[in-house]
Amino acid sequence: MSLFSAPRWVAAAVGLVVLWAGPLLAQVVPKVTLSVDQAEKPGDVAVALQVLFLITILALAPSILIMLTSFVRLVVVFSFLRRALATQTMPPDQVLIGLSLFLTLFIMMPVFTEINDNALQPYLAEEMHWKDALGEAGKPVRRFMLSQVNEKDVALFVRISRMPAPRNVDDIPLHVIIPAFITSELKTAFIIGFILYVPFLVIDMIVASVLLSMGMMMLPPIMISLPFKIILFVLVDGWHLVVRQMVVSFQ
Repeated sequence: MSLFSAPRWVAAAVGLVVLWAGPLLAQVVPKVTLSVDQAEKPGDVAVALQVLFLITILALAPSILIMLTSFVRLVVVFSFLRRALATQTMPPDQVLIGLSLFLTLFIMMPVFTEINDNALQPYLAEEMHWKDALGEAGKPVRRFMLSQVNEKDVALFVRISRMPAPRNVDDIPLHVIIPAFITSELKTAFIIGFILYVPFLVIDMIVASVLLSMGMMMLPPIMISLPFKIILFVLVDGWHLVVRQMVVSFQ
C-alpha cells in the first residue's frame, strides 16, 4: 500500500515525525577520536600512565572483589553444599553467585564504610591526593585480610619470596598477604565443606545399605536418598544455619 492510499492520520503522523526529526538531523554529531601523539613534556607521559593505571584497575575490579573479600569462601562452601545435597544444578549457579555476592557486601560493609569515610569522600572533596586516598583505602582491606589469614600461609609466602623476616604485621607487603589470604580462604572453605558433607554422606550410606539388604542392587541409591536429604535440610532450617555460620566465621 502506497503512502498516498494510506489513511490521513498515517500521513499526518509521518509528517510530524519528519518535522520533529529535522532539527535533530541537522545538528552536528560529535566525532570521537583516539590518537597517539608524541609527548612533548614529562607531564604528558605522567597523565598517560595515570589513565593506563586507571583502566587496569577497572579491568581487574571483578578479580579484586572476588579475591580480596569473603566471596571465595562463600561461593566454595555453597558449591560443596549443593554437591552434598546432590541436587545437580539446583540452586543454579546464578543464585549461588548472587547469594555469595550480597553476603559479601553484607560482611564487607564495615570495610567499605571505612574506605568511603577515610578515602573516597576526602578525595572527592579535594582534601586528599589520589595516592594518599589509595593508601588509606588499602588499610581496612589489609586489616580484614590479616584478620582471616593463617599465620602458616603467611610464613610460606615470606619464605618463598626470600624476603627478610618481618618484625610485625605492618612490615608484611601486600604481594605476600594477598596469596596467603586466598590460600587460607580456600583451606577454610574446604574444611567447612567437609563438615557439611558428612551428614549427607551418612544418609547415602544408610540408604545404600538398606537397598543392598533388600536386594535392590539395580536401583540407584541417589534416587532414594535425595528426598531424605532435602527434607532433613529443610527441617533443620539448613540455609539459616549455613548463612549464619558463614557470616559469624568472619567476625
